[in-house]
Amino acid sequence: MRLRKFLKSKIHGLRVTKTILDYEGSIGLPNEIMEEADIKPYEFVMIINKNNGNRFETYAIPSEEGEVILYGGAARLAHIKDEIFVFSYIFTDEEIKPKIIYVDKENKILKIK
Repeated sequence: MRLRKFLKSKIHGLRVTKTILDYEGSIGLPNEIMEEADIKPYEFVMIINKNNGNRFETYAIPSEEGEVILYGGAARLAHIKDEIFVFSYIFTDEEIKPKIIYVDKENKILKIK
């Protein structure tokens, strides 16, 4: 069996609501969005900042509704109101179709594809 890395889910258009430098490092994502994207607490994700092009990996933790928080070193890679995309992956030997979650400017789910 040969495992390949596939895109499992993409969260499109999140807005950073807070940055907190003094923390071990992670991204806080709203519970509802994490559940819909099948992202478990402490699962690694990749983030792309649309505003400045930064790409980085960290782990996801739940946050309050509408809150997208960058902690630790990741807090230096975006500003409040920056638009980001979050990608989660899965290693499998079967092709899968990723779930794409679109959110509005308040980080509420608009549609799922």
